[in-house]
Amino acid sequence: MRTINRIFCSLLLAGACSLGAIAQENQSYFLHTIEKGQSLYSISSMYGVTQSDIVKLNPGSDEKIFVGRTLRIPRTAANTQTETFHTIAQGETLYRLTVKYGVSAKAICDANPGLSAENFRIGQVIRIPSASETDVVTTENVTEVAIPTIQGPVQSRCRDMHKVKRKETVYSISREYGISEAELIAANPELQGEDKIKKGTFLCIPYPTAEVEKPAQPQVAPSNSELFSENKKETERFSTIKAALILPFLDVSKSEAARMVEYYEGFLMAVDSLKRSGVSIDLYTYNSGPENASLNPILSKKEMKDMDIIFGPLHQQQVKPLADFAQKNDIRLVVPFTSKDNNVFRNPSIYQINTPQSYLYSEVYDHFVRQFPNANVIFIEASTGTKDKVEFIKGLKDELKNRSIPMKSLKEDATVESLKTVLRTDRENIFIPTSGNNMTLIKILPQLTLLVRDNPESNIHLFGYPEWQTYTKDHLEAFFELDTYFYSSFYTNNLLPAAINFTKSYRRWYGKEMDERYPKFGMLGFDTGYFFLKGLSRYGSELEKNMQRMDLVPIQTGFKFQRVNNWGGFINKKVFFVHFTKNYELVKLDYD
Repeated sequence: MRTINRIFCSLLLAGACSLGAIAQENQSYFLHTIEKGQSLYSISSMYGVTQSDIVKLNPGSDEKIFVGRTLRIPRTAANTQTETFHTIAQGETLYRLTVKYGVSAKAICDANPGLSAENFRIGQVIRIPSASETDVVTTENVTEVAIPTIQGPVQSRCRDMHKVKRKETVYSISREYGISEAELIAANPELQGEDKIKKGTFLCIPYPTAEVEKPAQPQVAPSNSELFSENKKETERFSTIKAALILPFLDVSKSEAARMVEYYEGFLMAVDSLKRSGVSIDLYTYNSGPENASLNPILSKKEMKDMDIIFGPLHQQQVKPLADFAQKNDIRLVVPFTSKDNNVFRNPSIYQINTPQSYLYSEVYDHFVRQFPNANVIFIEASTGTKDKVEFIKGLKDELKNRSIPMKSLKEDATVESLKTVLRTDRENIFIPTSGNNMTLIKILPQLTLLVRDNPESNIHLFGYPEWQTYTKDHLEAFFELDTYFYSSFYTNNLLPAAINFTKSYRRWYGKEMDERYPKFGMLGFDTGYFFLKGLSRYGSELEKNMQRMDLVPIQTGFKFQRVNNWGGFINKKVFFVHFTKNYELVKLDYD
């Protein structure tokens, strides 16, 4: 009997330890709901943790993550020292969070510019700034601290001690004594982050702040709409827009400098066009130099803090210092080139033109299954140049599998007879090479062309990549005959009036042609400059809320901006399909 009792007690102890471990674990992570386009890399960047930290809590997440499912995100010293991430639970309101964390509604709104009464919902993760972060005031590089005063006679900090009764809350006790919740929490730090107070606990009731005459306290907690409305920033209009370009014009390779000059030339054409329509713009241009050059000499210039918007840089290494400067001084930063920088996931000032890979691919997959719902996909396994397309092909195969779309694989040297065996008469046959380089096209186009000619009754397409724009002149006839599609975030048909007019204007302005590379940097400079400067002139500081109303038709670059999370910046998710039809027409398919 004693043995049985000992075993029973041991099991109880083990169970208690297990429950304790679970409770401790729950305090060590929060939940993130995976959204379309997000990758383990982008999620880890959002929260300042490593991918391996996430994988430890979510075994198998390094292999595959699924939209709509949740990930446990660890709370580490790195991401809790100056901030806390909170997953909104059922019944929670912005007001309850201000009480729970002892920070103001304004501080939470400022830390989450993407948060609103409309999207304050269960499962959303928001950033809670630390009390010290919201209380410290910085001016330039100097932190202002309170100067200690000479103390008078020592006085107890508590005017009363309160014994907590059943069902009492921080809110009810603070109202009983005519003090704020923040004052009560400051006097009783153990209440920080607690929803319930244990009955019988003694609390220190501090003296109210005598210097500030408190307004009458509301009897009912304010709603989300009221708090967001109270903390809405006033709309600012720009009589003259101050814009800066920070790009490597000097001390770099000749080809790099030529690309940046062409971008600048297109940008100047946008400025001129806007000025002719009555928009006032002051443009400042700076040379950022090579990738290892410091931007401090530029950022220390007096006029830089007064900028409304900055365009640049080219090099990824220079993004962070420029992004930090922009965030500190409340300046919009447009990054036109790199897609691999992760500052956009934690900096609300950034607009990233070149779409991060995982978001780009996600959009392409959606468009693909919309365009070809009845597809039979045949992957042509290339022998070279496949490294850049591994992630794209893997993700597309997963998407096709999830949607039960049939697929097969053949080698790039497959004969016409081998290609014929995989065709289906009841479906659209889509051939996709696993490499985007020109050598692969040279190898596969002759056989595919013969296949189409020998099987006119079959519905056959070739599908590929943005870099095919560079090779279009070499393979134009084959592209039309194969009813070819490729995806891209940028494209212009040189036969369209807008492209013709811009090309003529560029030639007239500068007495030369734009480089034949894609994207064309002159058009990129015009599109980005015109979109953002026109947006600021039209909507002022309300640009972010009105971007979907921008009725502009860019010459080359598509724009569809989405904020990556409540506290981060914007990425451009615009993707086109370009279609070379059998009728010898070029069509840009826009799915938005």
